[in-house]
Amino acid sequence: MINLFSHKPLALAPMEDVTDIPFRVICKRLGADLVYTEFTSSEALIREAPKALKKIAIVEEERPVGIQIFGGLQQSMEQAARIAESFQPDFIDINCGCWVKDVALRGEGAGLLRDLGKFENIVKSTVKATCLPVTVKTRLGWDEKTIVIQEVAKMVEDSGAKALTIHCRTRSQGHQGQADWTWLGKIKQSVSIPIIGNGDVTTPEDVKKMFETGCDGVMIGRGAIMNPWIFRQAKKFLRNQIAPDSIPLSERITLVIEHLKMSVEHHGPKFGVLRFRKHLAGHLRGLPYVRELRAELLQMVEFDQIADRLSQFQNQDQTAPLASRPI
Repeated sequence: MINLFSHKPLALAPMEDVTDIPFRVICKRLGADLVYTEFTSSEALIREAPKALKKIAIVEEERPVGIQIFGGLQQSMEQAARIAESFQPDFIDINCGCWVKDVALRGEGAGLLRDLGKFENIVKSTVKATCLPVTVKTRLGWDEKTIVIQEVAKMVEDSGAKALTIHCRTRSQGHQGQADWTWLGKIKQSVSIPIIGNGDVTTPEDVKKMFETGCDGVMIGRGAIMNPWIFRQAKKFLRNQIAPDSIPLSERITLVIEHLKMSVEHHGPKFGVLRFRKHLAGHLRGLPYVRELRAELLQMVEFDQIADRLSQFQNQDQTAPLASRPI
């Protein structure tokens, strides 16, 4: 078994409707050390739902890659872990941190933080069901009055999990408020398994500061959507602490076209374009007249049309307003 956490990895967070194969491959090429599939329901997997099975598909280029599953029933999680194992990921991750009502209020995801006995049984049974390493991702607690992360960390370790990712917010916070990184150092001192920090990491400087808490890895979520180059930039900053250079226009346009092409190939011509649109803001961030360009691109539904417009934009005078440029 490879040690996934021996070199202080930078990880791409699992995000619903975001971390599909195309985006995972893009982030891998830009320096992500670990990537995860979108979180997938154990109930959907054991029923062989086509959408769920597609979510956990992986490709060789993205390794090491983990399949993330969630659920509230031991038997379903055991079966789902065996199904996930058949797709040959490098590890399986249990989502015990999703805060949305449809998941948490059913006793799944972050809902497990309200029943630590159930939480423990889910982890133990999943670990026993597979030969692959099992990791866990969770939050500090259900709310600020019930922060149980220290108890959870010890329980996760004792249950056989190989690493723990902590989103440093409570379930009740969702994505609001500031992530409390001080818990990372406290947890690191109390367990021996690797601890990966997550929450409010949007710059290379943030990556450095989070590592200074003592954690073994840093997971980046929304920061990677806004700037997929953050993995490469953070590694450079950690080496020499020099602020990263801006990304050249040509590299940005090349990435957009390549990512869109992969999305179309993976999801099909129509849905591939629709699925990709959420990445336009991050990929084109900082370019002149980017709002006008995005508005144009969002009206387009075909790959060739979008690629041609991007190529034209790259070759135009970037100091002139879009409206005055020939098309």
